[in-house]
Amino acid sequence: MKLITWNVNGLRAVYKKGFEDFFGKEQADIFCIQETKMQPNQLEINLEGYIAYFNSAEKKGYSGTAVFTKKKPKAISYGIGIKEHDKEGRIITLEFEKFYLVNCYTPNSQRELTRLEYRMVWEEEIKQYLKNLNVLKPVIFCGDLNVAHKEIDLKNPKTNRGNAGFTDEEREKMTELLEDGFIDTYRYMYPDKENAYTWWSYMGKAREKNIGWRIDYFIVSDRIKEKIQDVKIHNDIMGSDHCPVELDINL
Repeated sequence: MKLITWNVNGLRAVYKKGFEDFFGKEQADIFCIQETKMQPNQLEINLEGYIAYFNSAEKKGYSGTAVFTKKKPKAISYGIGIKEHDKEGRIITLEFEKFYLVNCYTPNSQRELTRLEYRMVWEEEIKQYLKNLNVLKPVIFCGDLNVAHKEIDLKNPKTNRGNAGFTDEEREKMTELLEDGFIDTYRYMYPDKENAYTWWSYMGKAREKNIGWRIDYFIVSDRIKEKIQDVKIHNDIMGSDHCPVELDINL
């Protein structure tokens, strides 16, 4: 089974930059998108063979997630049942026979860390949400999680320490999640691989120089780690400041 996650930084914009070509070529079983920045009626989408689910933010042109799946899920839910978190369209959960798929766009802590306190609350409640699902069946949790976990996960860790996405607090929350029954699939497969990034600033030719961060993940329940076949970072795919990440898993 092939799954792909991609923060497209605006689905309408990336549609004009070859999105359908990549989507059609990859033929993923499940394709997760973050930062759609749209309401479902703002773009005519016809991806043959797929069922589409959208969770849009109340605020237009902001945040939002979508999932395209070949197989119809047993159940689907939007958000985690907490109004404070759910108004920004950041979570879609699909229940399948053997697993839960949770597509997530984690809030950014923002410059000056103005949203770090909120982010800490979010992290705790998302972790509990995932743990509750994990009791029932294995979980695949994916998306733009807005944190580079270890120093190996960004080009310039020393100068970025304390910045949004690389604060001690955010990194510790990821550590806690990974100690609570989950694994980072990319680091499970490639524990020492350097210069593997999924996001680059638009400033200073960062992508051209590969000055990036790995902040897009597939996190899965520890008990299905042996079923992982590969994790790929498609850093050659343009159209967004993020690139797609692929998980191949035999479930």
